[in-house]
Amino acid sequence: MTKNKLLRMDNVGIVVESLDSAVLFFTEIGLKLEGRFTIEGEWAGRVTGLGSQRVEVAMMVTPDGHSRLELSRFLNPGVISDHRNAPVNSLGYLRVMFAVEDIDEMVARLTEKHGAQLVGEIVRYENSYRLCYIRGAEGILIGLAEPLGNK
Repeated sequence: MTKNKLLRMDNVGIVVESLDSAVLFFTEIGLKLEGRFTIEGEWAGRVTGLGSQRVEVAMMVTPDGHSRLELSRFLNPGVISDHRNAPVNSLGYLRVMFAVEDIDEMVARLTEKHGAQLVGEIVRYENSYRLCYIRGAEGILIGLAEPLGNK
């Protein structure tokens, strides 16, 4: 008997207050807007357990086309809690990590254009990466990693 195997990870979902500002922020990082649509209907409520729902969604894709970020804005029912400014050690709190070519340039651009804030500092992990966390659009925690290679 053959066991089912995992095929891939389709996406990571983040609920946002402003879909427009989140799309602009993640576009600045380098993701591309793949599509924007509204999800509603009885079937959707059965999947989420929320009953009648109406959600605006923007699907963002990484430059390599392998990873997606689903940004959702709930119109009905409304948002019931807000974890955007929770510290990195909060239970159940997620961050998304992106590999970037130049971490200093990316942090400077996101800070200047989108008001992102560096959480701690940019640090070097051995000869592998330079890493940092930033708070991006709507306080979403984002990790940035610059692979060092032979630097």
